[in-house]
Amino acid sequence: QVRLVESGGGLVQAGGSLRLSCVSSVSRYAMAWFRQAPGKERDFVAAISWSGDSTYYGDAVKGRFTISRDKARNTVYLQMSSLKPEDTAVYYCAARVTISTRRDDYSYWGQGTQVTVSS
Repeated sequence: QVRLVESGGGLVQAGGSLRLSCVSSVSRYAMAWFRQAPGKERDFVAAISWSGDSTYYGDAVKGRFTISRDKARNTVYLQMSSLKPEDTAVYYCAARVTISTRRDDYSYWGQGTQVTVSS
């Protein structure tokens, strides 16, 4: 059983920064972040391989967000900078054996953490 727990969400002003964390109950999984705004689909944000050698980003966040991981702590981070109101969403952590950018490829999901960016 894979358990993922996100934290770090909150309210921030536009242009600000926030760091999300996701702790996994298992190791040796690729991890990803997705986000879902009200009334919209869950979109890909970023993904990182187990080794950390491979990372992918959604077009909307390239150059502003950075995904990283601490393998010793089974934790993945999403550093978000230059935040915009359109970044407002529930952010979900997801896990699978190999890295993917496709939502439907992921079997394990966290409960999500709310990020709200005010203008």
